[in-house]
Amino acid sequence: MPLNHPHAFRTRESYIRYIYLVSILAVGAVVFTLGLLLYNNPVAVTSPSFGPVVQRRLNALIAMGIGAVCQGVATLAFQTVTNNRIITPSLLGFEALYSVIQTSLLFFGGLQVLLAFNGAGAFLLQVGLMVGLSLLLYGSLLNSARQNLQLLLLVGIVLGTSMRSLATFMRRLLEPTEFDILQARLFASVNNADVESFPIAILLVVVALVWLLTSSNCMNTMRLGPDVAVSLGVKYRYCEFKILTIVSILMSVSTALLGPITFLGFLAATLTYQLVSTYDHRYQFPVVILLSYCVLTGAYFLMFHVFSAQGVVTLIIELVGGLTFLALLMKRGKA
Repeated sequence: MPLNHPHAFRTRESYIRYIYLVSILAVGAVVFTLGLLLYNNPVAVTSPSFGPVVQRRLNALIAMGIGAVCQGVATLAFQTVTNNRIITPSLLGFEALYSVIQTSLLFFGGLQVLLAFNGAGAFLLQVGLMVGLSLLLYGSLLNSARQNLQLLLLVGIVLGTSMRSLATFMRRLLEPTEFDILQARLFASVNNADVESFPIAILLVVVALVWLLTSSNCMNTMRLGPDVAVSLGVKYRYCEFKILTIVSILMSVSTALLGPITFLGFLAATLTYQLVSTYDHRYQFPVVILLSYCVLTGAYFLMFHVFSAQGVVTLIIELVGGLTFLALLMKRGKA
């Protein structure tokens, strides 16, 4: 008698492969977590300093976990609502706005203002600015007569380019020492994460995930296209605005906490499409989260403990993600 499997999978074998995949990724996540926590710890277990060292590493892991969840889920949801698997939420200008905020603090307030801009209040301010700009953009374009999502992406690219140019102009007028300090903040790193922001970030991520999971059936239908989704009774524009709002929250949290990470979510989402043989987002979300976390923690473990190149972790992820993006783009161009 054949084993029952969820209707989201075509065959029993594909469902079993999914269970194996999730199990392997979960084991990998645990291995990388323990490796980053305990491996190559210079302090003996019996030493009083062992606990504080592990706590610092745990804080870094929490930051990685938050960033991985935000990047993976936001990219998957964004590609669903845009019906395009080769773009990322970065097109909406979150990283550019983060760069403008950090550069403006140093340019107008000086080094002391930049260094003092941390904690839960600074985190909420950055998230609020990013989400507010996104909602203003969504509300003005998606509620217009044309309701053109492609126009939304185009405006996001133009705004992002303009903000990057403004930030670059201000950075060129800084002193060399100030420029070096600013550059450290503009590269994504777990060192940018503030422990005081963790409770707020975790709360926002949990709320966004729950909100997104309640929309999973709507997202599954949206992949069929606007016309088909509307004919099946989906309030397409409402769902589109809702999902884009959730994406803006997740991307804002990740960027404000860690800094700009462009291709982590794209890499995890692309691998998810290749490994998971179902359209159902309820099964895709766990895989994209685990993949994103394994990629991020695995890269940190290799760079820290194998190659001793702590400062290039996110650069390696961006390089691999960028090459994957180009390969996928060229493959589609030949198809």
